[in-house]
Amino acid sequence: MIKIETHISGEVLNIRSGRPVADGLAIEVAGIVRTSGSGRITVNGVPAHVSDGKFQASVVLTKTETDLVARLESADGCFEDRIRVVWDRCSRRRYRFAIDDNIFFPREIARDNPKSLFDCQYLDGLRSLNRRYGTKFILNMFYATPNGDFTLDKFPSKYKGEFSDNAEWLSLAFHGYSEFPDRPYQNSSREKLAADYDLVATEIIRFAGEAAYSPCTLTHWAMVPPENWSVLTERGTRVLSGFFVPDTGSSYTGDGESISANLKGDGYDINYCMDNERSAFLSRHDLIKDFDSGLLFSRCDIVCNNTPPEQAEKILLPLMAEPATSEIMDIITHEQYSWPFYKNYRPDHFARCEAVIRFCADNGYAPVFFHREFEGL
Repeated sequence: MIKIETHISGEVLNIRSGRPVADGLAIEVAGIVRTSGSGRITVNGVPAHVSDGKFQASVVLTKTETDLVARLESADGCFEDRIRVVWDRCSRRRYRFAIDDNIFFPREIARDNPKSLFDCQYLDGLRSLNRRYGTKFILNMFYATPNGDFTLDKFPSKYKGEFSDNAEWLSLAFHGYSEFPDRPYQNSSREKLAADYDLVATEIIRFAGEAAYSPCTLTHWAMVPPENWSVLTERGTRVLSGFFVPDTGSSYTGDGESISANLKGDGYDINYCMDNERSAFLSRHDLIKDFDSGLLFSRCDIVCNNTPPEQAEKILLPLMAEPATSEIMDIITHEQYSWPFYKNYRPDHFARCEAVIRFCADNGYAPVFFHREFEGL
C-alpha cells in the first residue's frame, strides 16, 4: 500500500508551496508505504527516499495540471496512488472584496432618482475606498427586498453608462432571489436556481450593461449540491467562495466573532455541499479545484460587518503568516449593515471595511475580481 499525504487532489499550488526552478516549480511529495518486503518507490518516475515506512521525493511541476503518481513495485505486486494538482504560475498576493445581499441601494436610487449613482451614500462610500486603495468591489445582488416592496426590474436603465464607466472596479453578480428563506438553493431544484440566476443576470445586464456584469462567485448561503453546480458553470461561473467550516448547528456569528476552522462539528457547512475531506482541506487553505466541474473553490477569510476595525489585523496576520493561506485574502461583507434603517446597522461599517482593505494594501495584496483572475486555471 502506498499513499500520498502531503497533497490532495485539486490542491492549487503557488510560489509559496515549493521552490521555483528554471523550468517550473519544485515541490516535495511525501507519504506512507507499507510492504512485506523491499521494493522500488518512485514519484512521477523519480526515485523516492524511504525511511520508517515513509517516502519522499522532489517533483518539478511544468504544466498547469499535473498527475502526481506514487508507485510501489515490490514482490507483493505493483501499487499506485494518484492525485492531480494545479500550479498557479501567476502566483502573487491578491485580495477580492465581495459584498453580499445587495438590494437596498437599487431601491434607494430608484426612489430618489439622483443625477448620479454616487449621489447614493453607499456607492459613494465604495468609490471613496476605490479612490484611496484601488479596491475592486463585486456586488452580489438579490432580485427582491425581504418584504417584497422592490424588485430589480424597477431599477432604471439611465445609469447604464455610469456603471460601464466604473466597471473596472465595480461589478455586479447574481446572489439569490431574496434574503429569505435562508439556504434557498441547498435543497431546491436545478430549475429554481437557473430561473433565479437568469432573472437577476438579465436585470443586471439591462441596467448596468455587459461590462459591469460578473458571473456568480458566491451564492446566498454558499450551499448548492454538486449535482446543481453545472447550472452555475453553464452560466460562466468559474470560482465560488464559501466558508468551509465545521457544522456546529449555528451558522451566524456575532459582532467581533469570526468563523473559525478550529470549531468542532459533525461535517462541514457553508461549503456548497462539498465532501468532508475537501472541506476540511479548504478550511485551512486558499483554493481547491473540482476537476469534474472545472470550478475553483475559495475559502472566505473575514466578514467585515462582524469585525471591528481594531480586530482586522488580529484575524488576518495569522493567515498571512501561514503559507497555505497567505496567497489570497477572500473578503466579504453585507450591504445591509451600511443602512441606518437596518436593525443591525453598523455606523462604522465603512471603517470596518477600510481596516481590512488597508491591511491588504499595506501588505502588498493587489485588488482583483475572481471571475477574471483565474482564467488559466
